[in-house]
Amino acid sequence: MSYYFTNNTGKEPNRKKITFRFLANLETFISDDGVFSKDTLDFGSRALLETIIEEPLRGGLLDLGCGIGYIGVLLKKYHPDLNVTMADINETAVRLAQENGRLYGQKNRVLVSDGFANIDDRFDVIVTNPPIRTGKANIYRLFSESMAHLNEEGIMYIVIRKRQGAESAMKYLETLGKTEIVDKVKGYWIISVRKRHLTD
Repeated sequence: MSYYFTNNTGKEPNRKKITFRFLANLETFISDDGVFSKDTLDFGSRALLETIIEEPLRGGLLDLGCGIGYIGVLLKKYHPDLNVTMADINETAVRLAQENGRLYGQKNRVLVSDGFANIDDRFDVIVTNPPIRTGKANIYRLFSESMAHLNEEGIMYIVIRKRQGAESAMKYLETLGKTEIVDKVKGYWIISVRKRHLTD
């Protein structure tokens, strides 16, 4: 069986346009089979976006595990000065994220990468709706690697359902940086982790 969090090469394309409302606007994306949330913007990503869309996001932003680009593309739409990078292990998702960025007139950097395997840059903001089904060890690895790829005083935003381990994730994240719950939306926790100053 092929999963959205694997590199599912060789699949037959089944591309389609999907539309949904976000902040009262009708948004259109291109999707396909074999990708996360292929039919519409998923609730977790929506909760994350609606929570951080008004934050003073600036500089370089990484959408880690970008899927078809919901988070990176919409954040760029509302924060056009951001330099957006999007990465995913799934080649189909990466191609769609590239196309969806172009659909919105954006020139984002989009690449295939298992976590940070193909990413050397540092960022001011990292945003992720992590692939929980890959297991705690992998998720925590992504969190740790994310903190190593943040600039000083950089911040990471994460969405996790309480029943999928938000409380234990919080305890782990507190070992990595200054952690707080930004919001809770119907069982989803939006968590921020700010990289500590070198003198802290």
